[in-house]
Amino acid sequence: MSDPKIQELLTKPRSDLTEYEIAQLEEHEFSAGPLSILQTAVRSHIQVLISIRNNRKLLARVKAFDRHCNMVLENVKEMWTETPRLANGKKGRPVNKDRFISKMCVPARR
Repeated sequence: MSDPKIQELLTKPRSDLTEYEIAQLEEHEFSAGPLSILQTAVRSHIQVLISIRNNRKLLARVKAFDRHCNMVLENVKEMWTETPRLANGKKGRPVNKDRFISKMCVPARR
């Protein structure tokens, strides 16, 4: 699709677009916008590192996603750091922890 056509669709209000034009616009957003990184990961089966809440990270392969960033992940390695308390109440040395999850659905936060 040509750039002028996309620019024209971007200037129109979304309510004035046909279903076909909306589909073209969303396809362009998936291939050229920030979601293109996830699209590339799905097509080439590469691993991505996702930072989530509570300072945890997910290293996984993206099986599917949508425009809200809901994701279906495979071969997930969840990693985090815990700081245990010593007997006297002080913080001990940080310990890296991880676990393996074969399949996971990550919903987008509302």
